[in-house]
Amino acid sequence: MNAIESRHDSKARLLDAALRIIRSKGYSATRIEDVCEAAGLTKGSFFHHFKGKEDLALAAAGYFGAMAEATFRAAPYQSAADPLDRLLGYVDFRIAILQGSLPDFTCLLGTMVQETYDTHPAIRAACEAQISAHAAMVAQDIAEAQRLYAPDAPWTAEGLALYTQAVLQGAFVLAKARQGPQIAAECLEHLRRYLETQLPRAREPQPGPAGRKTPRTPSSTTR
Repeated sequence: MNAIESRHDSKARLLDAALRIIRSKGYSATRIEDVCEAAGLTKGSFFHHFKGKEDLALAAAGYFGAMAEATFRAAPYQSAADPLDRLLGYVDFRIAILQGSLPDFTCLLGTMVQETYDTHPAIRAACEAQISAHAAMVAQDIAEAQRLYAPDAPWTAEGLALYTQAVLQGAFVLAKARQGPQIAAECLEHLRRYLETQLPRAREPQPGPAGRKTPRTPSSTTR
């Protein structure tokens, strides 16, 4: 490993440690010493990469967001032809990854923003940007499904996408309160059923751009 690779590796180790510790203890209770110990690195290495704890939190928000985007872009539901199947598959995938301990599946962004929204505006803004970016990705499938199944709906794809994130964040809070993922899974099952009421399959898909009906494929996510 050369010097550049070593610096990159040490930064990633610090960020990975920060993700777990902040999701376990919260931002306020997380100490630089804790992060260094978990990463197996010195404080000198930490300050080579970050100015302080807030700088670490800002980098962690972007790191977490990038990892989440890569995970969801590569998820199996993305291969579905029907946008409604992709949307419901997104919820199913969310349920499937409620695995491990609470820090393994809860959201770093939601954890940090709840603590810092009034005291650390830069962290709040970084978390909001990442949550909104993820919601925008979900909104793409919602917009396509809305055009096919609910073109006259009074809601917007952007608003419904943000609602999915509100349910997720609330589900994570309940999971922490009850010390397990079951309640979060139940909340997401309710979200799935709600999405089906807003985008009913009974409606025939509207004609596509060339005047042809958009083909519908059997849902691989129907339960």
